[in-house]
Amino acid sequence: MTLGLVAVLTPALATDDPDDAPLQLALPVTTDPAMIQCRQVDTLGPTELTFLPMHRTFHDDFDAHPLSTGRWVPHYAGGAAWPEARYWGGDGSDFKRKTSANGEQQIYVDPRYAGRGTTPLGLDPFRVENGVLSITASRTPPELKAVLFNNEYTSGILTTQGTFAQKYGYFEIRAKIPIGTGVWPAFWLLADDGGWPPEIDTVEGRGQRPGDLVMTTHWRIPATGRIEHCGFDFTVPGAEADFHNYGVLWEPDRLIYFIDRKPVSDIRVPIGFDDPMYMIVNLAMGSKFFGGVGFVDGESPVTVAFEIDRISAYQLDVSPMGVSNVR
Repeated sequence: MTLGLVAVLTPALATDDPDDAPLQLALPVTTDPAMIQCRQVDTLGPTELTFLPMHRTFHDDFDAHPLSTGRWVPHYAGGAAWPEARYWGGDGSDFKRKTSANGEQQIYVDPRYAGRGTTPLGLDPFRVENGVLSITASRTPPELKAVLFNNEYTSGILTTQGTFAQKYGYFEIRAKIPIGTGVWPAFWLLADDGGWPPEIDTVEGRGQRPGDLVMTTHWRIPATGRIEHCGFDFTVPGAEADFHNYGVLWEPDRLIYFIDRKPVSDIRVPIGFDDPMYMIVNLAMGSKFFGGVGFVDGESPVTVAFEIDRISAYQLDVSPMGVSNVR
């Protein structure tokens, strides 16, 4: 249970600079076991919070191109039966470079990707400047539309599947959340075993609604197969212009969502959250289900960037099993 993992620390550890991702982090959490299925956390008094000690297990502050470090993969991973070449070009090579079921109108590219062809197109949606990573979505040049499967935009995705996954702990991004019609930035987690759900959407932006951010948990009811979800919208004025921290803490009994390291909602961990999870950060364009994003149209930006200062992960200092849960 959560209460067995909580340790009261000195107040000094509670004042970690939110701009930084220190090696040791004390995160304020609610003191009750939060067995309510899903709730927003209102303003809490000091007696309703305690501090959970953690140590850093993953960190990228983007001082180098993300594909030069070995930490990130620029597409969704697939099954072992798929030949490696399938990811880099040829008919069908878009199968792990968008989620068509969402109505997305972009294709995720990287310098090695060849689209329908076999020669890399050299398209790079990732740029690093002054320690900030920009994932840029751009309208597809007309001359490349056919080779890029007629997608309206090129954009980028980075995942740690196969390089880093963790069971329990805290996962955080410090970023600006871009806006515009069809703009859909996200930082989220999926199970390392390849199943879906579970899914933890640490933060998603509704591009047509500046400052409107969503944090959501998805799970499946085994008896019926029904997909359930619960989450909340939060307003962060100026989120498109200023860096903020968005995070989720996964404990054995609950998930707690944070904005600037302050808890804003929590949920009892649903069934099925058994496997370590890996991180995904991406900028999609267009959605037919996710409200406030909309389809790409003439008002959509020609280019738009998801600016990311860093991504970090922490593990609980007291493991519920007394063993490492990091892969």
